[in-house]
Formats: sequence, structure tokens, C-alpha cells
Amino acid sequence: MSHSPDRTSSPKPKPNPNPSPRQPTSSKRRKTLSLPDAWFNDQSLKHATLKMHLRSLSAAPSASPPSDTDFSLLTGFQYLTLDPPGPDYTSLLSDELLLQIFSRLPISHHVSNSLVCKRWFYLHGRLVQSLKLIDWSFLNSGRIFHRFPNLTEIDIVNACIRTPPNSGILLSHRNLSIHIGTELTGTEFIEQIDLLPSDLVDKGLEMIAKRYPNLRRIFAVGASETGLLSISNECETLQELELHCCGDLSLKGISSCRNLQVVKLIGCIDGFYNSVVSDIGLTILAQGCRRLVKLELCGCEGSYDGIKAIGQCCQMLEELTFFDHRMDGGWLAALSFCGNLKTLRLQSCKSIDSDPGPDEHLGSCPTLEELHLQQCQMRDKPGVKALFLVCEAVRDIVLQNCWGLEDDVFGFASLCRRVKLVSLEGCSLLTTGGLEAVIVNWKELQRLRVNSSNKIKDSEVSPALASLFSVLKELKWRPDSRSLLSSSLAGTGVGNKGGRFFKGLKG
Repeated sequence: MSHSPDRTSSPKPKPNPNPSPRQPTSSKRRKTLSLPDAWFNDQSLKHATLKMHLRSLSAAPSASPPSDTDFSLLTGFQYLTLDPPGPDYTSLLSDELLLQIFSRLPISHHVSNSLVCKRWFYLHGRLVQSLKLIDWSFLNSGRIFHRFPNLTEIDIVNACIRTPPNSGILLSHRNLSIHIGTELTGTEFIEQIDLLPSDLVDKGLEMIAKRYPNLRRIFAVGASETGLLSISNECETLQELELHCCGDLSLKGISSCRNLQVVKLIGCIDGFYNSVVSDIGLTILAQGCRRLVKLELCGCEGSYDGIKAIGQCCQMLEELTFFDHRMDGGWLAALSFCGNLKTLRLQSCKSIDSDPGPDEHLGSCPTLEELHLQQCQMRDKPGVKALFLVCEAVRDIVLQNCWGLEDDVFGFASLCRRVKLVSLEGCSLLTTGGLEAVIVNWKELQRLRVNSSNKIKDSEVSPALASLFSVLKELKWRPDSRSLLSSSLAGTGVGNKGGRFFKGLKG
């Protein structure tokens, strides 16, 4: 019986009584450090700001901040890689040369360009010349003078009115737009407590006058004589001024503005301001600002004496505007003292003149060229007649959305014999016959515009009126949406004097 040899076997390993945690395999990728981890764990970034500051101190001084960043300071990071930036060639250019380049770019690009670097941000502030201030602390702290050192126009009206924060209600007026809250304690949208105190406004005006001596235009509200006097003394080049909520005595402050040419006074606005500008203020203004070219009176009181003082003292006055005036009767006769007046505007006036007086005492404005009436009450026939008598030399008459303009009221316009342009819009009471009765007598009429006047019909156009249309240089006829005359006249040469003749020569 044979036996086979024994098989050799390796002994089994004994189990470890103290097993260790499982070791990671080499096949797994090592975790990279993220940017937040590098920011908090690596010490190089903590010292980068200090090194950049020390290097900027050792460099040559410059008027503007540097425009680039030295990314070589970040080479100490082990797990953060940044692509090195290209060379900044603008750093080789002077501030004056960059300002010349930026000034030739569109204004819409200025804000985006200012975000490139600190240097461009600084230079952008030097380009800004007009600013509308909203936050008063920006002026009171003096930051505005460092951010915008070359302002020539500033509006501080909205900054002087306290408005509720985060209000989504915007109240707009012709002269003002503000945010209001949902709770109103009275009938006024702006109460006296909502306006900054006059002494605080005066302090701001004094700061503006000292830092911006080349100021040419300013808008202010609630200022007194002291603040306006500082503007008059320091800003010799001031040409345009708009004052909200001003009174008679505050106008003493601008009496020394010798170069002032444009003034807008806003006295009383229903729901906003309740200040008073009367003959006293108008006389102070006239005696101090004799170079006025344009004057606008909004919600101002007065009479014959105040307008007469303006006409006698401001002999260069060319444009005069009344917005919702509170003038006493008889003020129209004082317009004859405005010997150089070319444009007269009446807007949102509840009446023209309550007591114009006899026609022979009215006088006239011989140099007047344009008369504009917009959203005015024209039911007072004596006042309307007196207005056209004073404006008998006018060349252009523009009537827009005026109430009470009936045929007999518009008939007073025939007193003006030299009319060359007539523009009617929103005259819903004027008929075709009333229009024809007036314009056929104007032998010098060259331009006629009729829009949104429902009682003027195409079917009522007479042969005399049609023949007048054929010799006009300009005809815009759209009394209502159903008017077909404009489309039917296209290509006929009507409303374009000489058009058919020259078109035949070209053929």
C-alpha cells in the first residue's frame, strides 16, 4: 500500500486585536483647496493688502489712484492659480490725456467706465458737471466735493425734502417729483416739517458757494436771504437760478447776481408750497437782476406795479412765462413796458385778467413774436380780448388744451393782423366756421396745425378755406381720428407751397 507525500500549507494570519482605521488608497485624487479655504487658511493673502499698501507708498506720488493690481503678490498660494493679467497701457497715460479720451465718449458710457478701477472712478467724477442731489448727508459731510470737484450745475431740491424711505408712490408735478407715503395728515403733500430748516439749507449753500465758484446753474428750496447771498457773492458766473418755496425777502439775496439771465420763481403750488411772492419780491428782483433774459413766475402774486418794474428794469427780457398766476386785475397793461419781449407763455392759468381796464389804456408789445396758451381758462371774454390786443403784433399763436375756446372767443384773435403760424390742439369747442372766419383774414398766414379738435369737420371745409390750404407752406390737419383730409392731400402739393411746380420741373 503506497502513501502520497503530505501537502505543505502556509499558516493563517492571526487577527489583530487592535485594528487601525482604514487607510486611504493611493488611487483617490487629493482634494484641492477651494477659494474660501485659501482665503482663510493661507497666510499669504492676509499680507497681500499690506504689501500692496507699502509698495504704493514707495512709488512716485500721483494725482489719481493706481489703475492696476500686482498679482505677483499672490504667488504664495499653493492651491489657487490665477491667470496673470495683461499689461495695463493706460497707466502710462497722464490724467489729462485720459480725461480728453473720456470726454469724447458717450455720456451713457461714463458710469460703466468708472467701474473699471479706482483711477477711472476718480477721473469720472472730474468729468461730471451736472448733479441732482437726493441725499442731504452727501453734501453736509463734504463727500460731494471730493467725488465731483468740477460741478457747474446742481439741484438740491429733492435733498431738502424729507420723504418716507422705500416709498413706491411717486407724485409728479410740472415743477417737482417726490415720493410720498400712504398716510396724509392734511391736504398738503408737503408739510412744513417735511422741509429742511432754512438755516441748514443756508449752510449747504454756503458750502456749495465756496467749493464751486464757477457754478452756473442751481436749484434750491426753502433758502433764505443769507444762503442766497453767499451764492451771489462767490458764484459770479451764475446764470440760471430756480427757487422753490421762496418769499419776497429771500429775493434780497440774489439782488447782487449781476450776470443772472434765467430765473424761475415757484411761490405757491396747491398741495406743495404756500409761500408768497408779491410785487415787493418782483421789484427787488427787477432792481437787482437787470440782465434777465428769461423769467418764469409759478404761483406768484402781483399786479400792475410788479410787472411794470420788471419791464422797466429788465430791458433785455425776451421770454416771460406765467404758470397758475395769482395776479390782480389790470396786470396785462404792464406788459407794454417790456420793450424787448419776444415770447409770452400762459400755462394752467385759471383766468387771464379779471379786470383789464379800458382798451385804450392797454398798450401793446411791438416786438412780440410768439404767444403760447396751454391749459388755460378762456371763458373770461374781456381778459382774452385784452390779451390779444396787447399781443396784436404776434407772429405765432399756439393754443393747446384750453377750456372755453368757443368761436366768439377765438374771434378775438383776428385783432392780430400779422400772424404767420397757428397751432390748435385740444380745442374741442371750436368749429370749422369759427376757424375759417379768423384765418381767412390773415393774409400772411403760412403754417396751420389743427389736432384733436372734434368739432372741426372735413365735410365743412368751404372752397375759400380749401384755396387757403393750397398756398400754405405747412398744413397739419388732424382734427380727429376720422379725418381723411390729411391722407387725401398726400402727394398733391397742398401744404407744401411750390411743391407741384418743382416736381414737374424734375420730371
